[in-house]
Amino acid sequence: MTSLDTLAVHAGRGDLSALGVHALPLDFSTTNPLPSIGLGGDSYESMATGGHPTEGGLVYQRLWNPTVARFEEGLATLERTEAAVAFSTGMASITASVLAAVAEHSGSGRHVIAVRPLYGGTDHLLASGTLGVETTFCAADEVAAHVRADTCLVVLETPANPTLKLVDIAAVVGAAGAVPVLVDNTFATPVLQNPAELGAALVLHSATKYIGGHGDAMGGIVACDERWAGALRRVRAVTGALLHPMGAYLLHRGLATLPLRMRAQQEGASKLATWLVEHPGVGDVFYPGLPECDPLQLVGRQLRGPGAVLAFRVEGGYAAATRVTEAVALFTHAVSLGGVDSLIQHPAALTHRPVASEAKPHDDLLRLSIGLEDAEDLCADLAQALAAAR
Repeated sequence: MTSLDTLAVHAGRGDLSALGVHALPLDFSTTNPLPSIGLGGDSYESMATGGHPTEGGLVYQRLWNPTVARFEEGLATLERTEAAVAFSTGMASITASVLAAVAEHSGSGRHVIAVRPLYGGTDHLLASGTLGVETTFCAADEVAAHVRADTCLVVLETPANPTLKLVDIAAVVGAAGAVPVLVDNTFATPVLQNPAELGAALVLHSATKYIGGHGDAMGGIVACDERWAGALRRVRAVTGALLHPMGAYLLHRGLATLPLRMRAQQEGASKLATWLVEHPGVGDVFYPGLPECDPLQLVGRQLRGPGAVLAFRVEGGYAAATRVTEAVALFTHAVSLGGVDSLIQHPAALTHRPVASEAKPHDDLLRLSIGLEDAEDLCADLAQALAAAR
């Protein structure tokens, strides 16, 4: 089997030689010439109902774009799925997934089970009722007890945002029975985890994070089989949430270096987590590479590594956590994650602000996304910031 590193460089680029180009091409066309009314109409019908372009051409960018399609092929290759469908943002991806799940349940299934913790935006979307679904939030080992005849989807994230809590994907799939399971794989990326091979129907990424890797392109993508891809494309076509081709170009370019970046950032995160555990100004440290954070021993079994995001509680509470974010120099105080530079943020006040109080992170919790800086330099920066906080 071809290695992940090789696939990452070549996936989604199979047609470049025939096109006579070496770098990924960009197609910005919003509309396309039609060979005839009949052929153009047939192709429009195919794409609008979730299929592929036919000989009538691409017709209109809201339905299909070749730059986006290459990125989709590349990500599907890395996730080992038949297809992938790309969207304008990660939130557009989860929205489309829920709507597609409702439609696939013949419109009568409007119950979603969500395993907490989740990314704050996903949690808020499901709790708000905006999509017309009823959501039951529960722990991973409670899924089976909450499955109903109208349950159309189980949603989970592992490692979870922001406490890096790990969930046994295969166990949840088993508990869900016939109900499809969506796994947010943003933190692990296909470098460290492939949920579809464990039975997940939908594998979601906020591609803005590690896949892009440079903090300059937004997008979301869902890897799945072709049947689910058709359902997702139908939602995308009518909601207009197609990823912009410039974003697709940048995200596809990011795939080539994803394995290298992920491993290097993971190495730095592991060193930082070990250092934080021993620091007197730090309480609990949350990182899958620490034995106490992996009670099910999923690292090495489900995950090929612990990743590059970690969180910790600051001695001194909210006020001290605030002072740490103000005192760092190398870390950028900003939301998001997965880029080549290291970020620090306060989840309770920002990404998880709209989450219900019972699921909100502690107000002394800070989340770190480790970039490609030298780990010793990052430790020194946190050391001076923690000293300033005390």
